[in-house]
Amino acid sequence: MPAASASAPEPATAFPFIGGRPALNFVATLGKRHTTPLERLPDPAALARWITEAGLHTGADDGPVRIGEADLGHARTLREAVYRLVRAAMLEEAPDPDDVTRVNEAAALPDLAPQFAEPYAGPRPVLRWTAARPGPAALATVARDAVLLIGGPLLGRVKECENPTCSLLFLDDSQARRRRWCSMDRCGNLAKVAGYRSRGRAATR
Repeated sequence: MPAASASAPEPATAFPFIGGRPALNFVATLGKRHTTPLERLPDPAALARWITEAGLHTGADDGPVRIGEADLGHARTLREAVYRLVRAAMLEEAPDPDDVTRVNEAAALPDLAPQFAEPYAGPRPVLRWTAARPGPAALATVARDAVLLIGGPLLGRVKECENPTCSLLFLDDSQARRRRWCSMDRCGNLAKVAGYRSRGRAATR
């Protein structure tokens, strides 16, 4: 299945980190899949920024994450493979073997290594993540998270936002497991406003 075509990107501050897992947050870099897909990774700089904001590379010692066009292409392909695998697992459908191979290959690459930032002189160390190639390593970390999520016990708690114009996936960590929206600040409030207006129109008839 080809990747969805996308419209112009959102403003540079618009990465949603509300999925509850790195893999789901990465999938969210393509938004509004059911309407007009919105590409949040239009260029290598956007991918580098996502990796940094996702906490997958601090950049403190090594400078900005260096991402090339090939890395961006790999990231988008991996993202769509992860999305299709998660959706297939949620629907209890057979996965596309090509997607399984793609995610497995990414997960097998060297991922990020936790390190103590130096100098380590305080009572609590500062943790940073490092790799010889931070970009591919961050994607390997995302792919491994996808494998563990899809193959683990938390898969049943993965949901899709009930807003029909939203396609974000999230891990329902609510006590009653009744979460319906990707976020109350995003789609939840929109649904409440729409419901209020609908009830107001019905009352005036």
